Amino acid sequence: MAVHEAQLGRFLEDFEVGDVYQHPFGRTISEADSTWFTLLTCNTNQNHFNADLAKSNPITEGKIIVNSGFTVALVLGLSVIDMSQNAVANLGWTDIKLTHPVYIGDTIYAESICIDKRESAKRPFAGIVTMKTRGLNQDGDEVVSWKRTVMVPKRDSGIGQNYFPEAKNGPLELPEVE
Repeated sequence: MAVHEAQLGRFLEDFEVGDVYQHPFGRTISEADSTWFTLLTCNTNQNHFNADLAKSNPITEGKIIVNSGFTVALVLGLSVIDMSQNAVANLGWTDIKLTHPVYIGDTIYAESICIDKRESAKRPFAGIVTMKTRGLNQDGDEVVSWKRTVMVPKRDSGIGQNYFPEAKNGPLELPEVE
C-alpha cells in the first residue's frame, strides 16, 4: 500500500520554458456570478446587470456582458492549479488584453505557456517564473490574455509541503474482511 502525500501544484524545477499547460477546469459563468462580482466591486456600469439597457449596446449584441474584472479573476483562478499553486508571491502582471466579449452562459477555459524561468537573485529558496496566460470561451475565442510573473519555491525549500496533519488515532488501514 502506498501513501500519496497531500501535494498540489508545481515547484521551480517542474517548469520548462516552452511548456504549455492546458488547465484542467472549465467554468460556466452564471448571471448570479456576474451580478455578484459587479456589486461586490461597486461597478455601476449597467451593461453588467441591466438586460433592458444592454439591449441598446451595439458592442454587446444586446446581451449582458460579464464584468471584465470577473473574467480576469476567473482565468487567473483557472490557471493557479498549474502555474502558481505553490507560489509565494505574485510579482507582476503586464499586457492584459481583453480580446473578445464574455457573456452570461459562456464557459471559460485557460491555458498558459512558460516563457521564462530563473533562479531568484535575492531568495535562494525560490525562482522566478514568467508565463503568458490566455482565456478561451467554449468556441475557442481568446477572451483575455496577459503576462504574469510569480515567485515559486524550489522543491527542497519545504514550502507548501508536509502540511497534512498526522491523525492522532493512527494511519488509515484496510478494514478486516469477515
